[in-house]
Amino acid sequence: MKKVINTSGKRKRAIARATITEGKGAVRINSLLLNVYEPAFAKARIQEPLTLAGDIAKKVNIKISVKGGGFQSQAEAVRLAIAKGLVEFTSDKKLKQTFLDYDRHLLIADVRRNEASKPNTSKPRAKRQKSYR
Repeated sequence: MKKVINTSGKRKRAIARATITEGKGAVRINSLLLNVYEPAFAKARIQEPLTLAGDIAKKVNIKISVKGGGFQSQAEAVRLAIAKGLVEFTSDKKLKQTFLDYDRHLLIADVRRNEASKPNTSKPRAKRQKSYR
């Protein structure tokens, strides 16, 4: 029976869901292969956990669906989902420590969200000034 791992990653409004199975190293994001993914900067960010994992990444197929947010947040969510999935798939403490030493946000989500707008204004912080004259 094949080993299947499901993980998810979040960043701002972007949510990525990854399915990791035994395979030959194919990475698909929204049914698009990673080597044709654009923009190049986002592609480089997504490849970081795969590069750090080394041979482990060549032995698994990763299928990711990501939605919401901008391209930057989507890339961050995808790399979080990939890194968490690889650590869970291998159960390797050394790989987990490698990810944490490189960048803590590979395994731990950034929980910051935007602040809600306040009443009687269009902005979260600045209020309307009052004039009594």
